[in-house]
Amino acid sequence: MINEPKDRILVALDYDNAADALALAQKLAGKVGGVKVGLELVNAAGFDIFGHLQDAGITRIFYDAKFHDIPNTVAGAIRAATKRGVWMVNVHTCGGKAMMEAAREAAHASSNTPPLLIGVTVLTSLDQLALSSELRVTGSLSKHVTHLAQLAQSAGLDGVVASPLELETIRAACGESFITVIPGIRPAGVGTQDQKRVATPASAVAAGAHYLVVGRAITAAADPVAAAAAIVQEISNESAD
Repeated sequence: MINEPKDRILVALDYDNAADALALAQKLAGKVGGVKVGLELVNAAGFDIFGHLQDAGITRIFYDAKFHDIPNTVAGAIRAATKRGVWMVNVHTCGGKAMMEAAREAAHASSNTPPLLIGVTVLTSLDQLALSSELRVTGSLSKHVTHLAQLAQSAGLDGVVASPLELETIRAACGESFITVIPGIRPAGVGTQDQKRVATPASAVAAGAHYLVVGRAITAAADPVAAAAAIVQEISNESAD
């Protein structure tokens, strides 16, 4: 649930050790909506990182697992993740409808308060050229992302991860209540690094984004708390307009 602008921000704890991740989490607890734990941190720190983050005051953890395997394997992985008390977890939509349905069934069977289940559409590091020439997907990137979002919705998922550039078509196809989790968020003046489909926090919220995944714009800042506060203010200003 989004009660105020700060709730939209999920800080990507893309660290190779638990100490740095926990130190930042403690500083940001209560100042942002939650954190994203991805493959780098889990593989470096182990699965105990979830409990340590909860002890540090983080109540919303987005486990950016990107599960993509046969339905039975993904269902088992989702059951295990649900027991960790994560608030949100994702799977790759290109695993197919049966895989996503198995993930949903596993999440709901494992907890009375299952995590939000989100489908990854097309990674923000990919553009139209890569999609067509490397992955041999015909048609436009936007249409492909929208198709995957509709597939996820039909499988019972709560929402999708997509770039800010596809927000409008996803909302038109899936409705405003279908959750959108948006990486590739870069405040003005911050470099895009390895992501190609990006937007500012204000423009993403204006386009209808529910949650913004923010990494280096906060984690690499000289003052991460101030950087997070500036993004919250930017979102607040947009919401007030």
